Amino acid sequence: MSLANGHPQDDFDLSFKVFHELMARKVTDILLVSSPYDAFIMEEEGRLAERIIQEYRGLNLSRPPKLTWVSTAQEALNALSGNRFDLVITMPRLDDMDPSILGRKIKQNFPTLPVFLLAQKTSRLFMDPKYADRSSFDKLYVWYGNTDLLLALIKNVEDRMNVEYDTERAKVRVIILVEDSPIYCSVLLPLLYKEIVMQTQALMEESLNSEHRILRMRARPKVLVADNFEEAENLYRRFKPYLLTIFSDVRFPRNGQIDEQAGFDLLSMIKQESPDIPLLNLSSEEANRAKAAKIPAVFLNKNSPSLHSEIQSFFVDYLGFGDFIFRLPDGREVARASSLRAMEEILPSIPDESVYYHAIRNHFSSWLFARSEILLASKLKPVKATDFSSAAEIKQYLKDCIHQRRKGRQRGVVTDFVPGDYDTHADFVKVGKGSLGGKARGLAFFSNLLKENIEFQNKFPETVIHVPKTLVISTEGFDNFIDQNNLKDLLGQDLSDARISKIFLEARFPDWLEKALELFLKQTGYPLAVRSSSLLEDAQFQPFAGIYKTFMLPNNHRDLKQRLKQLIMAIKLVYASTYLETPQVYAKSTLHRIEDEKMAILIQQLTGTEHDGYFYPAFSGVAQSYNYYPLAHMKAEEGIVHMALGLGKTVVEGGQVLRFCPKYPQFLPQFSKVEDILKNSQRFFYALKMDDFPSKIDSADDATLAKLEIEDVQDHDPVKYLASTYIPEDHRIRDSVHPNGHLVLTFARILKYSSFPIPDVLSELLKIGRKGMGGAVEIEFAVNLPFNGNQKAEFSLLQIRPMALGPKHIDIAISDQEIDQAFCYSKNAMGNGKIKDIADIVFVDINTFDPARTVEIAAEISGVNKLLKHRNRKYLLIGPGRWGSADRWLGIPVSWNDISGVGAIIETTSDKLQAEPSQGTHFFHNLTSLGIGYITLSERDEDFIDWQWLKSLPPAKETAFLKHIRLDAPLAIKIDGKGSRAVLYA
Repeated sequence: MSLANGHPQDDFDLSFKVFHELMARKVTDILLVSSPYDAFIMEEEGRLAERIIQEYRGLNLSRPPKLTWVSTAQEALNALSGNRFDLVITMPRLDDMDPSILGRKIKQNFPTLPVFLLAQKTSRLFMDPKYADRSSFDKLYVWYGNTDLLLALIKNVEDRMNVEYDTERAKVRVIILVEDSPIYCSVLLPLLYKEIVMQTQALMEESLNSEHRILRMRARPKVLVADNFEEAENLYRRFKPYLLTIFSDVRFPRNGQIDEQAGFDLLSMIKQESPDIPLLNLSSEEANRAKAAKIPAVFLNKNSPSLHSEIQSFFVDYLGFGDFIFRLPDGREVARASSLRAMEEILPSIPDESVYYHAIRNHFSSWLFARSEILLASKLKPVKATDFSSAAEIKQYLKDCIHQRRKGRQRGVVTDFVPGDYDTHADFVKVGKGSLGGKARGLAFFSNLLKENIEFQNKFPETVIHVPKTLVISTEGFDNFIDQNNLKDLLGQDLSDARISKIFLEARFPDWLEKALELFLKQTGYPLAVRSSSLLEDAQFQPFAGIYKTFMLPNNHRDLKQRLKQLIMAIKLVYASTYLETPQVYAKSTLHRIEDEKMAILIQQLTGTEHDGYFYPAFSGVAQSYNYYPLAHMKAEEGIVHMALGLGKTVVEGGQVLRFCPKYPQFLPQFSKVEDILKNSQRFFYALKMDDFPSKIDSADDATLAKLEIEDVQDHDPVKYLASTYIPEDHRIRDSVHPNGHLVLTFARILKYSSFPIPDVLSELLKIGRKGMGGAVEIEFAVNLPFNGNQKAEFSLLQIRPMALGPKHIDIAISDQEIDQAFCYSKNAMGNGKIKDIADIVFVDINTFDPARTVEIAAEISGVNKLLKHRNRKYLLIGPGRWGSADRWLGIPVSWNDISGVGAIIETTSDKLQAEPSQGTHFFHNLTSLGIGYITLSERDEDFIDWQWLKSLPPAKETAFLKHIRLDAPLAIKIDGKGSRAVLYA
């Protein structure tokens, strides 16, 4: 069956318009009738009004219901005569009238008004037959001091009000709960609603904004309660096309009498008529488990201490909540999809028998219904697997449907930029209709996490924690720019980076985009960071971290046209960076096609303050939830932070930075003694020049930046705040600024005296990020400190991306015998597995190594790399210091295209150059994502390398600083990721 035979395309695009119409009828006014004592107990135990308000705010619902309390039956009747109520809840103890009489009078005057009797948990009044009379009360419930019950009752009344329209209009799913016991119903109903809300919220993708979250919540499954066989069967018949599941007790009334088999008969009938509907049998008698299995239905014991988690598992395992798990007919799992995007991507690789197995059982539509993808699910459900000639056709049909749905859903996800109506208070604005790119997606997702996590915000009341104001130019801008200037053809030409940048700068900019940016700049008076946000950046497994350009702009010229010119110039150069040599070489290493790459642009408010014509944050850095090289008592899962004064360029390019674990902020191995502090402390930083903007900028992204020496700006507030003083006469460091000494950056006020809670903030954010992204994360941040004392500190989240940890589920054993025969052993290795295809070794000769000539060494490595890559020979690279550091005094400043053929790297120490390992750089991040083994040799551990053996081997090639060894047989390289160990032997 072809896609054209399904629903019209507008069904996909109109889905959120449909959601606007759902849940139209609300419970806005509730009348609570109780004695003052009962009201006091409920307020003290449950804090009703407060909890209702909190719940509605948590769901971003604008108007919580109003609760009106009266203490007598007569007051209740008077209130009803003059006011409109949507729900009446009465307690049993009323001084002036029996509650059953009150209920009957209310029902006589207001027959459609729901009236509930809410008995105390210690009361047995609900056992009295007169209270079960429907002429008095619609339902009976038991109060256990849990406010969730009242919230569940409100939701349940609203579900009853809206179920007819919402199922017919939007095919919203229905859950039927069959339970005649007020006690169990009062327990189960809150559990059901809590789980539905939690599961629905968990399925919201990061690309959705707050409005769409609310709209999607309106399409959550509705719960309908029945307390006898006839009512349950009636609900089933009415809502059979929309039924998600039935939760049924075993023993309840049929034909006015308690029937011991009613539940089994009901579920058996439904299973026979609707075999695909999952059924859940609830009973307090364990003996009923076997009977339920014969239906078949899932059985849960009502008295189980883990009932909540068991219901949760039922939602995930049987109702399609959570990941879609692809299985073979024998039950073996072959893949998982956590989102529509993941489903679309992995479908082509799924075995045909697995796709057919799920299709014939309607699993795809069930999964989509659970995710509130109602229109797409409704489109798929009537389509039968037998309508297709092959499983390949089914896969293509599913892929096409999902792609069409995802494409339509992207419209309006973030606040659209509307010309003439730009809201300067909007935090995240999108220009264009294309993709946001990887970096922007991560920021949008984390921004929503921060807004939802009120508890986190309350932990740090003196700090504003946020994502800076952001304008995203979608990939549509890039496409227009490339197409109208015919720049796609440049990919096939052998042009220098400088030539490509010049062509891009001279190209015509799209008129619609220029007008939008001019309107934006009219309302914007702060410095800007122009960052890349390509489709491949921050991908889950092979992210393009730091491959593209970032430009900082002062945005302070008096002439708006000049500011616009500068901004467009920066955007063009970010676009151009897509076509430069390094991204193209890196893309080939990841098996991506650079011609498929598209670039969105992030224009962010730059975090910082101005000091003597230079703009920069007090400090910035990179925090990772996983530490590749934990020392002493540190654990890898406790994370690591790399932090520096000024802009983050120092950190991400491998400069001299401070390294600490958030859990142990005062444990600083690089500052273990005075000599270490003097050697390892930061000496320079980067800042944005607010004056002297260059008339023309090129592909170098630091044209607007200044590299400042710490000693030259000792009067700047951030320097004074973060520095200590070295007193030569005493050979000691004082944690304050003294005139008779030399300033050294130690961050003592923050890490030692906790003047700003950066360790705690980062620990919490990493925890939130890890949970939100489902794995280890890396965060880039910047911090402003309130030096005048009148403002709050500002923590800006600049970027969040997943860390590529690589597979560690394979155990790699390293024996003592292997260590004995090895020429290299390390207890600080990153990666996991065995490397058996490397027979070439390229190492920096320790005899000729000169730290002052690392740039020349990098050039020699680039030449050898080009030769070996041309011959398709991977190699082991060995040398001192931080590989890829932009600071040539800390290591060899290679870029990715200089070592693109490398198979593994060893970072050694040298008497001439010693630097702490840096894992906060973009260079390091990309190595890990490609699965390249990275081995660090430390003087503090049992690490070793046999230089004598290496130098004894005859070189195949020798340069001024390098030796290239070609072995007869490949090396044995084993990396134990769990133990962070590596051994290499020939």
